[in-house]
Amino acid sequence: MPSLPDLAAEHPDYEDLFHNAPCGYVVTSPEWVISAANSTFATMVGAPASELAGRTFPDLLTTGSQLFHETRHVPVLRLQGRADEVALSLERADGTLVPTLVNSVLTTVDGTDEIRMAVFDSTGRRDYERDLLTARRAAESSETRVRVLQQASSAFALADTEEALADAIATAVRDAFTATHASVLLLDAQGELRLAAGVNQLRQTREPGVSSPSLEALRLKRTVTLPNPDHANSFVPGLGDALRAARLEAAIATPLLDKGEPTGVVVCHFGRQRNFDEGSVELFETLARQSSHVLARIRLQDQLTELALHDQLTGLANRKLLEERLNQTLAAVIRKQRAVAILFLDLDGFKVVNDQCGHAVGDSVLQQVSERLRHVVRAGDTIGRYGGDEFVIICDDTDGDAAMVIADRIRSVAREPLTGVPDSCPISASIGIALLGPSTNPAISSDNVLQLADAAMYTSKSEGKDRVTVVSV
Repeated sequence: MPSLPDLAAEHPDYEDLFHNAPCGYVVTSPEWVISAANSTFATMVGAPASELAGRTFPDLLTTGSQLFHETRHVPVLRLQGRADEVALSLERADGTLVPTLVNSVLTTVDGTDEIRMAVFDSTGRRDYERDLLTARRAAESSETRVRVLQQASSAFALADTEEALADAIATAVRDAFTATHASVLLLDAQGELRLAAGVNQLRQTREPGVSSPSLEALRLKRTVTLPNPDHANSFVPGLGDALRAARLEAAIATPLLDKGEPTGVVVCHFGRQRNFDEGSVELFETLARQSSHVLARIRLQDQLTELALHDQLTGLANRKLLEERLNQTLAAVIRKQRAVAILFLDLDGFKVVNDQCGHAVGDSVLQQVSERLRHVVRAGDTIGRYGGDEFVIICDDTDGDAAMVIADRIRSVAREPLTGVPDSCPISASIGIALLGPSTNPAISSDNVLQLADAAMYTSKSEGKDRVTVVSV
C-alpha cells in the first residue's frame, strides 16, 4: 500500500481530495479517539475539523446509536476486522440529527493500530425508505378498507329487514374499528331513537339531560369524533364525564341519512383513547352511506308491502291480507283446538249517505268507522275492509259470549254521530258471526267461513238491521 508521502507525490491535490471527499472520513485509535477527520465529516457534525481531534467518535452519536455502536459495530469490527453499512445517527452541535451509514476497517500503520471510517450521509436514502414505507402502509390500509367494504356490502345486501341490517352494520363497524362496542339506533315514526342492534353502554348510564355522541351526530347531521374525555367535555359539557362514568374513553358517531334527513345513527365506543385519522373517518362514513342506501331500500319495500296488503282509504287490512290471516287462523283452530270468531259487518244506511251527501262524505264515514273499530277490538285481532262498506274482524281465541261483547261494542260505536253526516242519515251496523272451534270440519276453507259469516250478516239485515246473528261452523 502506498504511503501518504507517495500519494501526496502522485496527487499534489491529495489534501483537497481528502477534505472535500464525497463522504466523511475519520481516523481513530482503537479506543475511538479521533486523530483525523476531513471537512466533509466536520460539516456533517457541524463543528470545525480542528475541534474534532481528541474527541471520541461515540460522543458524536445519538444515545440510541451509541448503544448500537457498542453492541453491534464494535463486536463486528473486532471479530471481522471490518464492518459495512452500519446505520448510526450523528448529533450535530445544534441538536439536529444526521442519519449515516458507516464503513469501518481496523488496520495497522507503522505498528500502530487505528480505525478508519467512511461516513455516508443517508438522509436521502432514509427519506426514500420512509416514503416507501408510508406508501406500503397506505396500500395496506387501502386494501384493508376495500376488504372491509366488500364484506360489509355482502352482509348488507343479504339483509331483508331493518333488524337484520342493523345487526350487520353493528358487526361491521365493531370489527373494522376494534371497538369496545358498537350500536345502531334508528328513528321511529315519532322521531325517537330506538336501539336496533348492538350495545350502547353510554346510553344506559348517561344522566338525563346530558347529550351523547349519537344525539350530537343527529343534531349536526355529520360525523362526530371524540378521541378522549377531555375533548368530549370541550365539545359538549358533561359528555366526557359521561364517557368516564361508562368506563369509556373515546367515541365516533355518524348519522344515517336519506335525502339529507337522518333516519338513524351508527356509534362506536372505545375503552381507550383513540385518534381518528382521515382514513378511519372516511371508512366509517362510507359504511354508513352504504347502509343508509340499503335501509332506504328496505323501508321502501316495507311501504310497498304495506300498500299491497292494506286498504289505502282506511289503512285496514285488505281482502288479500284478510284471506292470509284467516287461513293462518283456520290452521291454528285445527292444530291448537281453540275457539275463533269471524265477524262480518255491513253499515246500514251507508248507501243513503253516499247518494245524498256525496262520495267524499262516504269516504269520511268509512275512515271514521275504521278508527272506531280499532278502539273496540283487542290489539291482537285483525280488522279488514272486505269491500265497499263491508268489514271483517278475525277474533282469535274468542268464544260466542266474547264475540257478542265485541259485536255489541261495534254496534254501539257505529250508531254514534259521524262528522259531516246529518241526523237524517243514521248509520248502524248489521253483524254476522261465524264461530269456529274444536268441532270445526278440518276441510273447511276461508271462503266457506266468510260465506257463512256473510250469510249471517244478511240475516241480521233482513230481520231489521243493527242486529247480530251467530252461526257455528
